[in-house]
Amino acid sequence: MSKNTEKHVKTRREMTKAEWTWFLVKRNKVAYFMVAPFFILFFIFTIIPVVLSLGISFTEYNMLEFPKFIFLDNYVTLFLDDDLFITALKNSVIYAVATAPASYIISFAVAWFINELAPKIRAVVTLIFYAPSIAGNAYLIWTILFSSDTYGWANAVLMKMGIIDQPILWFQTEQYVWPLCIMVALWTSLGTSFLSFIAGLQGIDKSLFEAGSIDGINNRWQELWYITLPSMKPQLLFGAMMSVTGSWGGGVIAGLAGSPTVNYVAYTLGHHMGDYSARMEIGYTSALSFIMFVLMIGSNMLVTKFIAKLGE
Repeated sequence: MSKNTEKHVKTRREMTKAEWTWFLVKRNKVAYFMVAPFFILFFIFTIIPVVLSLGISFTEYNMLEFPKFIFLDNYVTLFLDDDLFITALKNSVIYAVATAPASYIISFAVAWFINELAPKIRAVVTLIFYAPSIAGNAYLIWTILFSSDTYGWANAVLMKMGIIDQPILWFQTEQYVWPLCIMVALWTSLGTSFLSFIAGLQGIDKSLFEAGSIDGINNRWQELWYITLPSMKPQLLFGAMMSVTGSWGGGVIAGLAGSPTVNYVAYTLGHHMGDYSARMEIGYTSALSFIMFVLMIGSNMLVTKFIAKLGE
């Protein structure tokens, strides 16, 4: 160990934890200055609202009167006296389980396929797949395809082929709502995680594949499992968090099938929050939002632990 290193270690040992933290802040002050705008915005628009929402969830509040503290009454009502909440919770879990893993796998598979293309073709194909996720109401094209009258493309084709005699009410019939909503959700899921996968695939050191071939890796599936996936863990973790977080929203369902859906067949926590927010029951809405927040955090933690063990 060099004298400078030895002196540095001794100095660290002599410092308290607070002094050492302040020393690191001063040493990396330029980096902290660069991330300060994001941190300030994140604190103001994310941390503070979450904390305030938790506090308001213990109150009865309608934004016109001063909040009335009722402790756990909102949560007791949710789980013991709100049948629609149980329905919304069940449907939200179904929607998350059906869309999160599938959208994650599809995003990676498409990114892996695109990564094999020539650079110019890759840019065009990436734009084609990514476009639906950046178009705010891109899923509305499906309301035209599955319109409930004879002008809907699906109905027109099926009637022309003689498969049906009259138009099907696609988003007003229980048996079709879930499959169509999940299909559209997957279609619009190639978003930020998709781009992060492409970036991760592009950043893999090519020499690892050469070393792998010497060590006995002799096909693409072995390359994927032993080299590609372990080399892009940060992108895989980021993509997983984006997929899981997005799977708890019900925007696609509300846009396609309305709110509430027919017989509440696809009624989610997002719908339930919207209903109580419209009634100005802010305390109850805050309790709902905090439960959804816990579900998102919990599912993200489980996925993060699973991916962190990948390749070990």
